[in-house]
Amino acid sequence: MCGITGTVNIGDGDALARMTGTLAHRGPDDAGLWEHQTADGAYVGLGSRRLAIIDRSPAGHMPMTNEDGSVWLTYNGEIYNFRDLQRELAAKGHTFRSNTDTEVIIHLYEEEGPNCVKRLRGMFAFGLYDLRRERLLLARDHFGVKPLYYRQHERGIAFASEVKALTHLPGWRPRVDPEALHQYLTFLWVPDPDTMFEGVKKLLAGHYALFHQGRLDLVRYWDLDYPPAGADFPVPAEELAQEVRHRLEQSVKSQMVSDVPVGAFLSAGIDSSSVVAAMAAASDRPVRTYTITFPPGDRAGERTLDDPKVAAATARHFGCDHHEIVVEPRVADMLPQLAWHMDEPVADPAIIGAYLVAREARGSATVLLSGLGGDELFAGYRKHVAHRWASWYRRLPAPVRRGIVEPALLAMPPLRGTPVKGVVRLARKMARSASLPPQDAFLMNCTYLDEDQKAGLYAKEFAASLNGTEAWRTHREYFQRVAHADFLNQMLYVDTKAFMVSLNLTYTDKMSMASSVEVRVPFLDKELAEFVAWNVPPDLKLSGGLFPETKSLLRRAMEPTLPKAVLGQPKAGFGAPVAAWLDGELRPMVDDLLAGDRVRRRGYFEPGAVARLIAEHRSGRHDWSMQLWQLLTLELWMQAFIDERVEAMRPAA
Repeated sequence: MCGITGTVNIGDGDALARMTGTLAHRGPDDAGLWEHQTADGAYVGLGSRRLAIIDRSPAGHMPMTNEDGSVWLTYNGEIYNFRDLQRELAAKGHTFRSNTDTEVIIHLYEEEGPNCVKRLRGMFAFGLYDLRRERLLLARDHFGVKPLYYRQHERGIAFASEVKALTHLPGWRPRVDPEALHQYLTFLWVPDPDTMFEGVKKLLAGHYALFHQGRLDLVRYWDLDYPPAGADFPVPAEELAQEVRHRLEQSVKSQMVSDVPVGAFLSAGIDSSSVVAAMAAASDRPVRTYTITFPPGDRAGERTLDDPKVAAATARHFGCDHHEIVVEPRVADMLPQLAWHMDEPVADPAIIGAYLVAREARGSATVLLSGLGGDELFAGYRKHVAHRWASWYRRLPAPVRRGIVEPALLAMPPLRGTPVKGVVRLARKMARSASLPPQDAFLMNCTYLDEDQKAGLYAKEFAASLNGTEAWRTHREYFQRVAHADFLNQMLYVDTKAFMVSLNLTYTDKMSMASSVEVRVPFLDKELAEFVAWNVPPDLKLSGGLFPETKSLLRRAMEPTLPKAVLGQPKAGFGAPVAAWLDGELRPMVDDLLAGDRVRRRGYFEPGAVARLIAEHRSGRHDWSMQLWQLLTLELWMQAFIDERVEAMRPAA
């Protein structure tokens, strides 16, 4: 696990050194630079900050080269099948000087060229420079677990694990991408490949790119696929459940390989509990587990937060070395640091929990396994249930829906601070979307501000600059790719390609690497995911009628292993008590950072519209918790990056 940088025909050695130094938190164990000048005088450089996990000896130093110095690699990630590949390559005559997966990638590239990425089973992002061909290969793993940003300028390119490294490029001043801001206000985050930085892109998951003679060619080397709607699924459910459990156990076992201590996130849910169960079965010592929770006062009315008692009981069941982390106040002190680490504004308060778990774990574990990805494989989100409800709801006559039910739901008070707050929020979302066609209803359920709400918030000049841009365009492209599949699988595909990679994987990587911790995701093993996508029928993912069971097959698969309390646990989140924080500790920060004069100077929003959101929220007329969190996160990001205070806001080591 590392921080990587590189540049071709942009900048010089000083810029590369500063870029690499900015990522020191991603790799505190070692640092390295490699520089080259091409025949036509172009500068080429690769940089690395190393977090040593496998073969911690100096032999793992990066950037790493092959025997004759013609191929150089800077790499971030873990390849879980590297030992098998190493044996195969050694049989073909390749010589290895280390026991690292880094060197395996180099020799595999020598054998198979850019298509070597198809053979890699794991998570990775890398930059490889081929001196013979004078070309740069950039690659990102199948699901996008590891990030890779790049910026092209004229006939040059630079890349890095985090955008903040690119701010050291000569002559570049970060600016806001207006279309990305429009997407951010819609989703809380910006879908790949766009970023909030004008001119900076993310390499898409399952893609590699070749840069040669000033030209960048993008290639999709892998994608998840599904059978057509109505396809037969001949394998019995019980056999499928056994196969899923076996494949998950094998994935977990392969991802426990490490030369440093390994632990796991543990919530009350079935995904992380399944991972911990598999770890306990594969380990001869107690598994270290880490759970986040909040003081009782902050938890009031927050049904979306996990029950720490269930996680603690699960840990006892498997004999784990369990650590429960209670998030105390001082959120206001933490947010500027997290804005710096996140690179992009991501308005999901789950980043706080992820950061604190990783920070706590760093004292006893350098690698953590996560249950992330289970919801996308097996249909675990409320929006998947909402689709089922909407299909029943649309059977009501339109006059009843639009004239009676929807106005009544939209008129409901938010009931903040009560256990039904989440139900009310979901009901109001349903009222906005349930009568729409399925694809539009799903997209509406993914949004936090609809088009009318954004139009009322935007300043006139900013609204005009958008020129009718549709925030959902990326999602619609993904829907088109799997139009042949059952609609539930379509939703899962879109979540995998957009929501999971741009939000969950992004904040998990940034928040863990802020504390120099590596997070692995066994559910996103390529072969496990392909098996589930192609072999598990939709009605074994979301089963039942009006009150369906989420992740039905996964529950059946883990029934022999997990405590009943986990199997029956409703979906909760890795969330945070945002409403309580906004009403309490963060109130002065909201008044300061969202003040009218500051909003006016930025030029994106109408100060009066922002003031109304704050007033309506504080009066209890509406629950604008997430929307105010969005605006707060955005302003902190702008202070760090657009105001060019990147180094000033850098957290102390």
